[in-house]
Amino acid sequence: MRPDQTPVVIWKGETVLRNPTVTELADLVGLRAAPSRAAWDLVVVGAGPGGLAAAVCAASEGLSTVVLDALATGGQAATSSRIENYLGFPAGISGGELADRALVQARKFGAGFSIPGEATSLRAADGYHLVGLAEGDDLVAHAVLIATGVHYRRLDVPGSDRLEGASVYYAATEFEARLCRHDPVTVVGGGNSAGQAACFLAGRSPVVNLVIRHDDLGRDMSRYLADRVEQSPRVRIWRHSEVGQLLGDAALEEVVLHDLHTGATQRVATTALFVLIGAAPRTRWLEQEVSLDEKGFVLTGPGAGGRGSTFETRRRGVFAVGDVRSGSVKRVASAVGEGSVAIRQVHEFLEAEGRR
Repeated sequence: MRPDQTPVVIWKGETVLRNPTVTELADLVGLRAAPSRAAWDLVVVGAGPGGLAAAVCAASEGLSTVVLDALATGGQAATSSRIENYLGFPAGISGGELADRALVQARKFGAGFSIPGEATSLRAADGYHLVGLAEGDDLVAHAVLIATGVHYRRLDVPGSDRLEGASVYYAATEFEARLCRHDPVTVVGGGNSAGQAACFLAGRSPVVNLVIRHDDLGRDMSRYLADRVEQSPRVRIWRHSEVGQLLGDAALEEVVLHDLHTGATQRVATTALFVLIGAAPRTRWLEQEVSLDEKGFVLTGPGAGGRGSTFETRRRGVFAVGDVRSGSVKRVASAVGEGSVAIRQVHEFLEAEGRR
């Protein structure tokens, strides 16, 4: 078999796909099988925790609902190896498993999914909202819920472009952990995602270097998680430090750490770099249709220049929840709560417009 024919996907022992595209995979597993309609009650753009929660609530309450996502279900949460502070899962649950369960639940209630289905525009026509798709079609909706989340920020240092894909990662899942088992690794970031990654990798790697730009690990990280990181014998915390360079030819061998207080540099052995330094909102497709804050997050509620509904944008009938919303708490449980509560406001809008 030629290298360009890999990876190979065998589905139910019958169908074989060689080096399939995301679209071909989605068609195979039925994620692009949403039925067509003249107009949907609700189009949910984004299949992360907020969007999936909204889909479950909307579909279970009788709204015709379709969910779009440019890549896959789960959003950023799907890359988390273990979420331990989510209600009802005392032993924790991976973000991917949580998303899979939500997908099954939403489909049980009749929600449709179109993945990959990338939204490229939002505009109004004849009292409806039109969501333009990369494939060239439009979805017509009475209401739209924006839950597009964020995308990862990359580390712009010498060597990162050369080693990205081989030794630089933006998620710490079982797959990445297996690649660097028994070797020292480095995690960059001070938030919950970085803390979860450090703890997860410490169960597999002998040394996990956690690099943060400040002194207080609890500043941006949940206290329980910061305590766990600090108590782990395999995690070494490099405070007030940053990565200045990646060294290695075909694979990463060392990172150069720069002390922001003293200016000193140190070379640290590592075979993999996990970059978890925050994210930027996915809002370019909205252009001037809704109000954004100075960082590009969607403004909702009274501050959006529209009506007073907490999750409604300045555009009547368009709502936003989760990480993409300005002022939201960037947590899985919070996004799920927002997605669920927002459906009450969608109902109120549809009733006021005489569409229910």
